[in-house]
Amino acid sequence: MVLRADDQPRLLAAYRDLRLRAFVHDQGLFRGDDLDDHDAHDATRVLVAVDLDGEVLGGVRLHPVGDDATLGWWRGSRLVCGRGSADRPRRGTVGAALVRAACAQALDAGALRFDAHVQPGHRAFFARLGWEDVRAVTCAGAPHRLMRFSVGRIAELAARTKSPIAPLLGGLLGGGAFLGDDGAPVPGSDLVAATDAILPSMVERDPEWAAWCGMLVTAHDLCAMGAAPVGALDALGARDEAHAQRIVRGLRAGADAFSLPILGGHTQLGVPGALSVTGLGRTSRPVPASGGRPGMALTVTADLHGGWRPGYGRTQWDSSSWRSREELGLMLDAVRAGRPAAAKDVSMAGVVGTTGMLAEASGCGAELDVAAIPRPRGVGAADWLTCFPGFALVTADAPGAAPLPAGPAVGAVCGALVPEPGVRLRWPDGEVIPALSAGVTGLGPARPVTPGDPA
Repeated sequence: MVLRADDQPRLLAAYRDLRLRAFVHDQGLFRGDDLDDHDAHDATRVLVAVDLDGEVLGGVRLHPVGDDATLGWWRGSRLVCGRGSADRPRRGTVGAALVRAACAQALDAGALRFDAHVQPGHRAFFARLGWEDVRAVTCAGAPHRLMRFSVGRIAELAARTKSPIAPLLGGLLGGGAFLGDDGAPVPGSDLVAATDAILPSMVERDPEWAAWCGMLVTAHDLCAMGAAPVGALDALGARDEAHAQRIVRGLRAGADAFSLPILGGHTQLGVPGALSVTGLGRTSRPVPASGGRPGMALTVTADLHGGWRPGYGRTQWDSSSWRSREELGLMLDAVRAGRPAAAKDVSMAGVVGTTGMLAEASGCGAELDVAAIPRPRGVGAADWLTCFPGFALVTADAPGAAPLPAGPAVGAVCGALVPEPGVRLRWPDGEVIPALSAGVTGLGPARPVTPGDPA
């Protein structure tokens, strides 16, 4: 069995005794003892493997790297197994169990990067467990290999939420200048239309919040194209009149807050909960997602105030339900006032996935500096980069361009568009690690905007 030992003194002492014998007495990597600052860090986790009698067979620790424990950079270290006897599991079996458990613990702790400094003789062992051999490093004055476990949280989110779009809709959508945008210019007019459907499970169990979110995401889609709100249409289904009334309350509140009056729609009772909202906005110059070019700076602008919505912890951030209409208006007017070259509202694909979609529509890739992305204090990067963050935009513009005038939201340049497809994350030590290997939706680049396009 593999157990957490960082709060169990007997198990922790036995693990440290194994470390002392292995790394100090047998291998001579350290003098006196092998303890360091990570052993005293509150976030450090220690795992031990025990037999049926409770005797410790081996252990490993994992801990955050750097000054920011919430950044998502974790490292495994001090993996050790006792010599054992003939009736105990082989050391390789114990070691493999510990490494697999450490990977699971790292993911649970919010790791977006999980490394280990491995002695060269154990390189093949880690490779068999799926670790990548990165390069040679020196640790405790001895040669080691930097090895890395692939953390797929961002790629899995993109695959789950956006990757099916091209196979489903590619032929239907065509390849226009606004392919991949949050809304679509209406031909022959200065209107932009955007539509969103809300998860039926949200409509069933939290109808007011579902309706509020329907208005929020529609208003934000119009915002991302630089359009001023005109109005919205809704289509709602509800099991009975009382359920419908709760949905309508949320729609009414959102319509007022986001200056997006309900112009009409459709209502059906006696059916499972369902809701979609279509918004109309007005602009003579829509801002496309496809306006980015290699070398342009990437900026994330987000409202960091608020907190996790009750019942949606680590998945939905609520920064809007308590904001004034004036504050919301300043944020929703940011793209129209700032006119960046390209913009996208952060969707359910998260900050990194949305950056990937903007880059894909622009025919390029992106590199993001993880530590530079605006993030609420105390919120882990892994959660923030994969949640629905309320108000958040990814924009691309010339280096040195003025920040978006977004009221209470804050913005920071945190990366750049690059020629190679996909999205890569840059870490404080300069390491650049792929997060998305190619385009997110598979729709590919949009046709460049020309004077003949809707305007």
